[in-house]
Amino acid sequence: MAVPKKKTAKAKKNMRRSHHALTAVGLVTCEKCGAPRRPHRVCLSCGDYNGKQVITEQAE
Repeated sequence: MAVPKKKTAKAKKNMRRSHHALTAVGLVTCEKCGAPRRPHRVCLSCGDYNGKQVITEQAE
């Protein structure tokens, strides 16, 4: 079984983990309804994308 020869220092361990941080999701406002949405995606509240109606509401 593989066993490390030396203890990994805290500084070395933290340098390795420096890219593991989570980043916040960037949000933009929809031009049509003003709801927050993710960039380059269809607005889930009004169904608009790039000035065009992509999703239509279905009657239930």
